[in-house]
Amino acid sequence: MSTRLRHVSERMEAAALEALHSGASDEIRDRLGLHLDKIDGTTVSTVANDPSPLFNRAVGLGLNEPATEDSIERICAAYREHDVERFYLGVHPEARPDGIEQLLDDAGLQSDRGWMKFERGPDPAPAAEPRLEVREIGEEHVDEFGRIAASAYGMTPDAAALVRGLLDRPGFHLYMTFDGNTPAGTGAMAIDGDRAWFEWAATDPAFRRRGSQRALLARRIEDAVAAGCTRLLTCTGEAVPDDPQHSYHNIEWAGFEPTFVRENWVPR
Repeated sequence: MSTRLRHVSERMEAAALEALHSGASDEIRDRLGLHLDKIDGTTVSTVANDPSPLFNRAVGLGLNEPATEDSIERICAAYREHDVERFYLGVHPEARPDGIEQLLDDAGLQSDRGWMKFERGPDPAPAAEPRLEVREIGEEHVDEFGRIAASAYGMTPDAAALVRGLLDRPGFHLYMTFDGNTPAGTGAMAIDGDRAWFEWAATDPAFRRRGSQRALLARRIEDAVAAGCTRLLTCTGEAVPDDPQHSYHNIEWAGFEPTFVRENWVPR
């Protein structure tokens, strides 16, 4: 993956995070304690009333302008202001300057499990075994989408309502698998020009090992290519010992190639 595409991956991740905030109703914003800041080019997302670091994360440090001790401190201060004890500060491998690890350590942060970024071209999707039906969803099923995703990612039930706001965001598509009319799994795609970003992969425990995620990946690839996308991007936790790596293997099955690990730093 070129440097330019590496930066595109981070920017699309940040844009998808920003879409959650911009699509939220005032009621949900107040109930969850949503705050979104830009600090020296870094997108800083805070959801004060949900502990998930998927919401409480900062993306883009050091990409647009060199990271400094001051910028890192202001990002940490933004979370302290809203009483968020755990958050992810993403550090791209090309983040500047040299010695950024010392700046992060001095700020009271330590390295945690990183996220592996993946990309693929517009090759046809592999054939998924059709054990579950894939549908692009709208209003009728969005609450079930939120329920499954929130449960899978350890979010509060209130956080499930954030997904509803994505229905009207430009370029966003929400998909679910079904066993008959029973929702089984979730996946989302955001399209921006000729790039597509895949996220929100989750499966109801009752339907695991039924091919839900592979079916959702295949459908999104098909739709992205039909829309003219030439680069498809996604991520999941990096491979570590004693983890079954189901999502990782499904992404590779779908023809995505691992490209780089984006480090995540968390409060000590």
